This record gives sequence, C-alpha cells and structure tokens, in this order.
Amino acid sequence: MSKFEINPEEMKEKLVKFIREEVQKAGFGRGILGLSGGIDSAVVAYLSCLALGPANVWGILMPYKTNPKKSLKYAQMIVKMLGINSQTIDITLIIDSYFKQFPDASRIRQGNKIVRERMSILYDLSAKHKALVIGASNKSELLLGYGTIYGDIACAIMPLGNLYKTQVRVLAKEIGIPKPIIQKAPSAELWPGQTDEKELGLRYEVVDKLLYLMVDCLQTTQGLVKDGFRRDFIDRVSERIKKTEFKRRLPLIPKI
Repeated sequence: MSKFEINPEEMKEKLVKFIREEVQKAGFGRGILGLSGGIDSAVVAYLSCLALGPANVWGILMPYKTNPKKSLKYAQMIVKMLGINSQTIDITLIIDSYFKQFPDASRIRQGNKIVRERMSILYDLSAKHKALVIGASNKSELLLGYGTIYGDIACAIMPLGNLYKTQVRVLAKEIGIPKPIIQKAPSAELWPGQTDEKELGLRYEVVDKLLYLMVDCLQTTQGLVKDGFRRDFIDRVSERIKKTEFKRRLPLIPKI
C-alpha cells in the first residue's frame, strides 16, 4: 500500500480519537457543524458521532433558495441515520436583503457571502449549545485554495484537513455513508449548476495524485513530467497553491 492509499479502518480510528481529544482539550463536550448534504460534512458528522456521541453533535442545515432540494434531503438523511441534533435555518432572506443594496454583485461575491453567513450562524449557535465548531474542508480544497476565508475554512478543528478528496471517498465507503451522497458531484452549490471540478477546471482523481507527489513527496517538476503529468498542468496547479497561500495561514503580524 502506497502512502497515498489509506487504510480506512485505521484512519477512522485516528480521526475519531483526534476529534474526541481536541474537543475535550478545548474544554468542550459537544461539536457543531454545517451539514450541506455533501460527502465531506457527512463523513465529519459520522466521525463526530463516534467521538462524542450523537446527543453531543449538532448538525445545522442552512439552505439558500438556489440549493438543490436533494442536498437538503441528503443532509436530513444523515441527521436521521446518525440520530444527531439538528436545526434548519433558511438563509435566503438574510442574503437577499443584503444584496438588494448591491444588485450588480458578482456570483463570487454572493457565493462568499453565503458561505460566511453560514459560518457566522454556526459560531453563534456554538455559543448557544456550548459546542466546538468542526470544519469539513479536505486537503485538496485547502491546497488549491478552494475555500472562503472566515467561511468554510473558519473552524476550531478540521478532521479531514490532511485527507485528499479521493481519500475521503474511500473513507466514506468504509463507514457506510449512503451511496447517493458519495456519488453526488462535489459542489458548494453557490449558484445553480456550480460544481467544484467545473469551477476549478480540475478533476480530483487527477489533481489529487499530482498534489500528493508535489506536496507530500516533494517531487520535482522534472520528476512529475516523467510520471506523466503535463508541464502546463503542473505549472497551473503550482501557481494556484502559491497564490492561495494567504488562505492557509494566520494573519501576518509584523515584527517590531
């Protein structure tokens, strides 16, 4: 087994232990997360249940008017399957009332506002329920900068942060996440028809292998070309990693 391949049973145990220890270390006994109906949040909800118990996990559903109804259905499926606490908060009025002031706002602006609004709600409810905010971003998204600062990448702990998207899929199959959720095209659903891979212009099955060799194995460009990757593809991914570095670090503070 190469290091890119994971032992899903061992990985499950490691992540459950991580969640339990980090939540307790922070002085909490509960966890809270946003449930989108996608694979990442479904896996995190499952792991959190094993770590903390269903009664100590809150899954918050925050649909916007353009979100497909099946995504809400899948999120509700996870809530029912795991027996966790849940609450549904439709954010349509919040978002639309804000953008009435900016009718010419781009889809990117609107999408980022949606994501940040959801995290704002999660942190408010975390105070209500005395629960630590648990994120669902994976390593592919983090390296490619496919996330919103103070939005989906704002959390206290990120259990999947060292797993590539394709590895998350392997783990999801092992722990019994429903097949429709695993097969659903990855999407933040920020506008109709939006998908991760379409917006990125990259397929996870391909880019994950490149990222693993480039980042984890420190493979040279020459070596990556020998491994069968096109030079322009390598350069594009490398440039994206560099340009989004600011999303993966704490705010810079000058030394004075």
